[in-house]
Amino acid sequence: MQTIVEPKRGADVGRVVVEVSVQNLDDIRRADRGELSRDAVRSVTVPALVDTGATFFRLPADVVRQLGLPFNRNRPANTVKGPMTLRIFGDARVETQGRTCDVEVMELPESHQALLGQVPLEMLDFWVDTTNQRLVGNPEHGGQWMAEVFRA
Repeated sequence: MQTIVEPKRGADVGRVVVEVSVQNLDDIRRADRGELSRDAVRSVTVPALVDTGATFFRLPADVVRQLGLPFNRNRPANTVKGPMTLRIFGDARVETQGRTCDVEVMELPESHQALLGQVPLEMLDFWVDTTNQRLVGNPEHGGQWMAEVFRA
């Protein structure tokens, strides 16, 4: 998958948007056990704004429903609109630019753009190249997808 770069104008300068494929992780596991066909795994592909100020991977409520993700819990959050309670849903497999990770999903209001936050970015080992408006492999790892483990 390639990075989608929006045109540079006004408030869009520095915005990085990537195409993200999202699958229901429970469906994947059921397919691995032969309980569900691979074609039945619920999935979507959405443009996601890379947002290093966000923590979670966030999807609009209608996309969460389309994927059939199970509700896990409510979580208090500080937002630009003040404190609120946000809903967290069961795991999804997220793929972009050939890298995957399994993450919980925080719900956004319908019609909002998906957000790729800091936790999945760390798991995917991407850095944001704001100059060229794209995601790149972590330069500290030579661009290769790598995990850092400092204790055995």
